[in-house]
Amino acid sequence: MALLKRPNKAAVDDEGRMPLMEHLRELRNRLVYAILALIVGVIVGFLFFEPVWVFLKEPFCDNAAAQQLRPGQCTLVTGGIFQSFFTTLKVSAMVGILVSSPVWIYQIWAFVTPALYRNEKRYSVTFLSIAVPLFLLGAALAYIIMDTSLAILLGFMPADTVAAIQINEYLDYVLIMLVIFGVSFELPLMLVFLNVIGVLSHATVKKHRRTVVFLMFVFGAIITPGGDPLTMMALAAPMVILYFAAEGFMYLRERRRPVDPDALLSDDEAAPLDLDD
Repeated sequence: MALLKRPNKAAVDDEGRMPLMEHLRELRNRLVYAILALIVGVIVGFLFFEPVWVFLKEPFCDNAAAQQLRPGQCTLVTGGIFQSFFTTLKVSAMVGILVSSPVWIYQIWAFVTPALYRNEKRYSVTFLSIAVPLFLLGAALAYIIMDTSLAILLGFMPADTVAAIQINEYLDYVLIMLVIFGVSFELPLMLVFLNVIGVLSHATVKKHRRTVVFLMFVFGAIITPGGDPLTMMALAAPMVILYFAAEGFMYLRERRRPVDPDALLSDDEAAPLDLDD
Protein backbone atom coordinates (compact mmCIF):
# COMPACT_ATOMS: atom_id res chain seq x y z
CA MET A 1 0.00 0.00 0.00
CA ALA A 2 1.27 3.42 -0.90
CA LEU A 3 -0.16 4.83 2.30
CA LEU A 4 2.04 2.57 4.42
CA LYS A 5 5.18 2.89 2.32
CA ARG A 6 8.16 2.31 4.59
CA PRO A 7 10.85 4.99 4.90
CA ASN A 8 13.88 4.61 2.69
CA LYS A 9 16.40 2.72 4.84
CA ALA A 10 19.24 4.12 2.78
CA ALA A 11 18.34 7.56 4.10
CA VAL A 12 18.75 6.41 7.71
CA ASP A 13 22.29 6.50 9.09
CA ASP A 14 23.77 4.37 11.87
CA GLU A 15 22.54 6.79 14.53
CA GLY A 16 18.94 6.74 13.28
CA ARG A 17 19.05 10.20 11.67
CA MET A 18 16.90 10.73 8.61
CA PRO A 19 15.62 13.64 6.50
CA LEU A 20 12.53 15.56 7.58
CA MET A 21 10.29 13.97 4.93
CA GLU A 22 11.33 10.50 6.09
CA HIS A 23 10.40 11.47 9.65
CA LEU A 24 6.99 12.64 8.44
CA ARG A 25 6.43 9.42 6.50
CA GLU A 26 7.44 7.41 9.55
CA LEU A 27 5.04 9.40 11.72
CA ARG A 28 2.24 8.86 9.19
CA ASN A 29 2.83 5.11 9.15
CA ARG A 30 2.86 4.89 12.94
CA LEU A 31 -0.38 6.87 13.17
CA VAL A 32 -2.07 4.63 10.62
CA TYR A 33 -1.07 1.48 12.50
CA ALA A 34 -2.27 2.95 15.80
CA ILE A 35 -5.61 4.05 14.29
CA LEU A 36 -6.17 0.65 12.67
CA ALA A 37 -5.54 -1.06 16.01
CA LEU A 38 -7.93 1.38 17.69
CA ILE A 39 -10.62 0.62 15.09
CA VAL A 40 -10.23 -3.10 15.74
CA GLY A 41 -10.53 -2.43 19.47
CA VAL A 42 -13.67 -0.35 18.91
CA ILE A 43 -15.22 -3.22 16.94
CA VAL A 44 -14.43 -5.58 19.83
CA GLY A 45 -16.06 -3.09 22.20
CA PHE A 46 -19.15 -2.93 19.99
CA LEU A 47 -19.48 -6.72 19.98
CA PHE A 48 -19.21 -6.91 23.77
CA PHE A 49 -21.15 -3.74 24.54
CA GLU A 50 -23.67 -5.19 27.01
CA PRO A 51 -21.26 -6.81 29.51
CA VAL A 52 -18.89 -3.83 29.24
CA TRP A 53 -21.75 -1.38 29.87
CA VAL A 54 -22.86 -3.31 32.96
CA PHE A 55 -19.25 -3.25 34.20
CA LEU A 56 -18.77 0.49 33.55
CA LYS A 57 -21.97 1.63 35.26
CA GLU A 58 -21.32 -0.47 38.38
CA PRO A 59 -19.45 2.34 40.24
CA PHE A 60 -22.45 4.63 39.78
CA CYS A 61 -24.97 1.91 40.67
CA ASP A 62 -23.23 1.32 44.01
CA ASN A 63 -24.35 4.79 45.14
CA ALA A 64 -27.74 5.46 46.70
CA ALA A 65 -28.20 8.45 44.38
CA ALA A 66 -28.44 6.05 41.43
CA GLN A 67 -31.77 4.72 42.73
CA GLN A 68 -33.52 7.99 43.48
CA LEU A 69 -35.56 8.09 40.26
CA ARG A 70 -36.56 4.41 40.34
CA PRO A 71 -36.12 2.83 43.79
CA GLY A 72 -34.36 -0.51 43.60
CA GLN A 73 -33.04 0.11 40.08
CA CYS A 74 -29.94 1.88 38.85
CA THR A 75 -31.01 4.71 36.54
CA LEU A 76 -29.14 6.93 34.12
CA VAL A 77 -30.98 9.45 31.95
CA THR A 78 -30.79 9.81 28.18
CA GLY A 79 -31.43 13.31 26.83
CA GLY A 80 -31.69 12.92 23.07
CA ILE A 81 -32.60 10.71 20.12
CA PHE A 82 -29.00 10.12 19.04
CA GLN A 83 -27.60 9.72 22.55
CA SER A 84 -28.01 5.94 22.51
CA PHE A 85 -25.74 5.75 19.46
CA PHE A 86 -23.09 7.95 21.05
CA THR A 87 -23.34 5.90 24.24
CA THR A 88 -22.49 2.75 22.30
CA LEU A 89 -19.70 4.59 20.49
CA LYS A 90 -18.14 5.92 23.70
CA VAL A 91 -18.24 2.56 25.43
CA SER A 92 -16.70 0.92 22.37
CA ALA A 93 -14.03 3.64 22.27
CA MET A 94 -13.07 2.93 25.88
CA VAL A 95 -12.65 -0.75 25.08
CA GLY A 96 -10.73 0.17 21.94
CA ILE A 97 -8.27 2.37 23.83
CA LEU A 98 -7.56 -0.35 26.39
CA VAL A 99 -7.44 -3.27 23.95
CA SER A 100 -5.21 -1.45 21.47
CA SER A 101 -2.91 0.04 24.13
CA PRO A 102 -0.06 -2.43 23.42
CA VAL A 103 -0.13 -1.43 19.74
CA TRP A 104 -0.27 2.37 20.07
CA ILE A 105 2.25 2.39 22.92
CA TYR A 106 4.57 0.33 20.72
CA GLN A 107 4.05 2.73 17.80
CA ILE A 108 5.06 5.66 19.99
CA TRP A 109 8.16 3.80 21.09
CA ALA A 110 8.99 2.64 17.55
CA PHE A 111 8.83 6.24 16.33
CA VAL A 112 11.37 7.26 18.99
CA THR A 113 13.79 4.33 18.75
CA PRO A 114 15.39 5.26 15.39
CA ALA A 115 17.07 8.13 17.26
CA LEU A 116 18.59 5.72 19.76
CA TYR A 117 21.92 3.99 19.53
CA ARG A 118 22.02 0.23 19.10
CA ASN A 119 22.98 -0.38 22.72
CA GLU A 120 19.96 1.69 23.82
CA LYS A 121 17.43 -0.10 21.61
CA ARG A 122 17.84 -3.27 23.67
CA TYR A 123 15.64 -1.62 26.30
CA SER A 124 12.64 -1.71 23.92
CA VAL A 125 11.22 -5.01 25.16
CA THR A 126 11.65 -3.97 28.80
CA PHE A 127 10.06 -0.58 28.14
CA LEU A 128 7.01 -2.08 26.44
CA SER A 129 6.63 -4.86 29.03
CA ILE A 130 6.41 -2.17 31.72
CA ALA A 131 4.54 0.59 29.83
CA VAL A 132 1.48 -1.48 28.92
CA PRO A 133 0.89 -2.91 32.44
CA LEU A 134 1.39 0.56 33.94
CA PHE A 135 -1.28 2.04 31.67
CA LEU A 136 -3.71 -0.78 32.49
CA LEU A 137 -2.86 -0.51 36.20
CA GLY A 138 -3.66 3.18 36.17
CA ALA A 139 -6.98 2.55 34.42
CA ALA A 140 -7.80 -0.21 36.91
CA LEU A 141 -7.07 2.08 39.86
CA ALA A 142 -9.34 4.73 38.37
CA TYR A 143 -12.17 2.21 38.15
CA ILE A 144 -11.62 0.97 41.72
CA ILE A 145 -11.88 4.42 43.31
CA MET A 146 -14.62 5.69 41.02
CA ASP A 147 -17.52 4.61 43.25
CA THR A 148 -16.06 6.38 46.29
CA SER A 149 -15.24 9.46 44.24
CA LEU A 150 -18.79 9.59 42.88
CA ALA A 151 -20.20 9.16 46.39
CA ILE A 152 -18.19 12.17 47.57
CA LEU A 153 -19.22 14.32 44.61
CA LEU A 154 -22.91 13.36 44.75
CA GLY A 155 -22.90 13.73 48.53
CA PHE A 156 -22.93 17.53 48.15
CA MET A 157 -26.45 17.47 46.69
CA PRO A 158 -29.14 19.08 48.87
CA ALA A 159 -31.53 16.64 50.51
CA ASP A 160 -34.51 17.75 48.42
CA THR A 161 -32.86 17.14 45.02
CA VAL A 162 -32.72 14.10 42.74
CA ALA A 163 -29.64 12.95 40.81
CA ALA A 164 -30.74 12.70 37.16
CA ILE A 165 -27.33 11.92 35.69
CA GLN A 166 -27.06 12.02 31.90
CA ILE A 167 -25.48 8.96 30.31
CA ASN A 168 -23.09 11.04 28.20
CA GLU A 169 -21.91 13.01 31.25
CA TYR A 170 -21.24 9.82 33.18
CA LEU A 171 -19.35 8.20 30.30
CA ASP A 172 -17.28 11.35 29.80
CA TYR A 173 -16.33 11.17 33.47
CA VAL A 174 -15.39 7.47 33.21
CA LEU A 175 -13.38 7.96 30.01
CA ILE A 176 -11.45 10.92 31.38
CA MET A 177 -10.66 9.06 34.59
CA LEU A 178 -9.40 5.95 32.78
CA VAL A 179 -7.23 7.87 30.31
CA ILE A 180 -5.83 10.33 32.86
CA PHE A 181 -4.84 7.62 35.34
CA GLY A 182 -3.46 5.38 32.61
CA VAL A 183 -1.31 8.06 30.98
CA SER A 184 -0.18 9.54 34.31
CA PHE A 185 1.26 6.19 35.36
CA GLU A 186 3.54 6.37 32.31
CA LEU A 187 5.26 9.61 33.40
CA PRO A 188 7.80 8.04 35.82
CA LEU A 189 8.70 5.52 33.13
CA MET A 190 9.50 8.40 30.81
CA LEU A 191 11.99 9.68 33.39
CA VAL A 192 13.74 6.31 33.30
CA PHE A 193 13.75 6.39 29.50
CA LEU A 194 15.34 9.86 29.46
CA ASN A 195 17.96 8.64 31.92
CA VAL A 196 18.76 5.59 29.81
CA ILE A 197 19.38 7.67 26.69
CA GLY A 198 21.53 10.13 28.65
CA VAL A 199 19.21 13.14 28.62
CA LEU A 200 18.35 13.18 32.33
CA SER A 201 20.69 12.37 35.21
CA HIS A 202 19.86 11.16 38.71
CA ALA A 203 21.49 14.30 40.15
CA THR A 204 18.99 16.48 38.28
CA VAL A 205 16.03 14.40 39.43
CA LYS A 206 17.26 14.44 43.03
CA LYS A 207 17.82 18.20 42.93
CA HIS A 208 14.22 18.91 41.86
CA ARG A 209 12.59 16.11 43.88
CA ARG A 210 10.51 18.31 46.21
CA THR A 211 9.30 20.50 43.39
CA VAL A 212 8.28 17.52 41.28
CA VAL A 213 6.40 15.85 44.15
CA PHE A 214 4.55 19.10 44.85
CA LEU A 215 3.70 19.50 41.17
CA MET A 216 2.36 15.94 41.08
CA PHE A 217 -0.20 16.79 43.74
CA VAL A 218 -1.08 20.02 41.93
CA PHE A 219 -1.43 18.03 38.72
CA GLY A 220 -3.70 15.53 40.48
CA ALA A 221 -5.90 18.33 41.81
CA ILE A 222 -6.22 20.05 38.44
CA ILE A 223 -6.47 17.17 36.01
CA THR A 224 -8.99 14.93 37.81
CA PRO A 225 -12.59 15.59 36.69
CA GLY A 226 -14.18 15.88 40.12
CA GLY A 227 -11.33 17.61 41.90
CA ASP A 228 -12.20 15.84 45.15
CA PRO A 229 -9.37 15.08 47.62
CA LEU A 230 -9.74 11.30 47.31
CA THR A 231 -9.28 11.26 43.53
CA MET A 232 -6.40 13.71 43.77
CA MET A 233 -4.61 11.56 46.37
CA ALA A 234 -5.38 8.34 44.49
CA LEU A 235 -3.67 9.77 41.41
CA ALA A 236 -0.80 11.67 43.02
CA ALA A 237 0.27 9.09 45.62
CA PRO A 238 1.00 6.24 43.14
CA MET A 239 2.75 8.73 40.85
CA VAL A 240 5.02 9.77 43.73
CA ILE A 241 5.76 6.13 44.56
CA LEU A 242 6.58 5.39 40.93
CA TYR A 243 8.68 8.56 40.80
CA PHE A 244 10.81 7.37 43.73
CA ALA A 245 11.07 3.94 42.09
CA ALA A 246 12.29 5.63 38.90
CA GLU A 247 14.79 7.70 40.89
CA GLY A 248 16.04 4.55 42.61
CA PHE A 249 16.57 2.89 39.25
CA MET A 250 18.54 5.92 38.02
CA TYR A 251 20.71 5.87 41.13
CA LEU A 252 21.52 2.17 40.83
CA ARG A 253 22.13 2.42 37.11
CA GLU A 254 24.53 5.37 37.41
CA ARG A 255 26.26 3.75 40.37
CA ARG A 256 27.00 0.69 38.26
CA ARG A 257 27.96 2.82 35.25
CA PRO A 258 29.41 6.07 36.64
CA VAL A 259 29.44 9.13 34.41
CA ASP A 260 32.86 10.45 33.39
CA PRO A 261 33.01 14.06 34.69
CA ASP A 262 35.43 14.99 31.90
CA ALA A 263 32.79 14.03 29.34
CA LEU A 264 30.29 16.53 30.72
CA LEU A 265 30.06 20.13 29.51
CA SER A 266 29.14 23.15 31.52
CA ASP A 267 26.06 25.17 30.58
CA ASP A 268 28.23 27.84 28.93
CA GLU A 269 30.59 25.46 27.11
CA ALA A 270 30.02 24.59 23.47
CA ALA A 271 30.24 21.03 22.25
CA PRO A 272 33.19 20.36 19.93
CA LEU A 273 32.49 20.05 16.21
CA ASP A 274 33.38 16.90 14.32
CA LEU A 275 34.95 18.20 11.09
CA ASP A 276 35.81 14.76 9.75
CA ASP A 277 32.28 14.08 8.38
